[in-house]
Amino acid sequence: MDCRATHTFRLKSYSIERLQETVRQNLDCLLRILQYNRDHDLLFFRIGSQLVPFASHPVNQFDWQEYFAPRFQAIGRFAMEHEMRLSMHPDQFILINSPDEGVFERSVAELRYHVQVLDLMGLPPSAKVMIHVGGVYEDRQASLQRFITRYSLLEPAIRKRLAIENDDVSYPFADCLTLHQATGVPVVFDCFHHSILNQGESVAEVMPSFVATWEAQDGPPLSHYSSQQPDERTGKHADTIDLVDFERFLQVTKPYDLDIMLEVKDKEASALRAISVARNDERFVASRVATAS
Repeated sequence: MDCRATHTFRLKSYSIERLQETVRQNLDCLLRILQYNRDHDLLFFRIGSQLVPFASHPVNQFDWQEYFAPRFQAIGRFAMEHEMRLSMHPDQFILINSPDEGVFERSVAELRYHVQVLDLMGLPPSAKVMIHVGGVYEDRQASLQRFITRYSLLEPAIRKRLAIENDDVSYPFADCLTLHQATGVPVVFDCFHHSILNQGESVAEVMPSFVATWEAQDGPPLSHYSSQQPDERTGKHADTIDLVDFERFLQVTKPYDLDIMLEVKDKEASALRAISVARNDERFVASRVATAS
C-alpha cells in the first residue's frame, strides 16, 4: 500500500492552512487504506496517532473536529458498512499513573483527542484506544493504585473506549488483570510481551482470564501478535511474520474468538501471509487478522 495516514510537520511550521492540508491528506489516505483492506479481507486496522498533527497541543486552537466532521463521518460509515474494526494506540508518553500531575493532564488531553477521532466517525465502543499501564516509579503497588484512582477520574467517553495492554518491561498480564478487576477496563493481550515478561503462565493458561475481561459491548477480545527479530535485542519485533510461530499461536488460542493485530515492520505484506494461514482456522471470518498503520 503506497499510502500512509500519518503525515505531519514541525511545530515551528504550524499554521491553520498547513494543518488543514495535512489532515485532509491523512483522511483521504486513511479511506484509501480501508478500501485496500476491504478488498484484501483485512477487517481490523489501527489508525496512527498523527492523523491530526498537534491535535492536543496548546498551539492548535483550530476546530478541526467541526471542519472535518463530514470526512470523519464518511470514513466511519465505510468502516461500519464493511464490518471493519478500527482502533488507536497512543505513544508511550501516555502515562495516566504518573506522579506528575502535568504528565497526567497532558495524557488525558491526548486520550481525549484519540477518543474524539473514533467518536467523530460514529464508531461503537468496540473501537478501542489501547495504552500501556505506565511507569513503576520505584513503587509498583502505589503505581497500580494510582492507575486505579486516575482511571476513575477519566471522562466516561474515554473510559468507554480505553483498553490496557501488558508490556515486556514493567507490567505483565497478571498486573493488567488486577487493574481490570478494580476498574473493569478490558485487557489487550500481547503474546510477544507475555513471552518476555510473565508470572510463569502459558498463553493457553492466560486465555480464559484474558477473554473474560471483554464485555459484549467491547467487541471480540483484542490480541497483539509479533515475534522476536533474530539476532537482535530481546523485545525487538520481527520485520516479517513467522508463519510457523503464528500458526502455533492460532492453535494455542483455540477455541477463543479474537481480533488479532500484527505488529511487524512489513505491515500488510505479513497480514496477507497471515490470512493464508488463518483461512484454515474454523474461527476465520474474512478476516480478523490485521496490521497497524
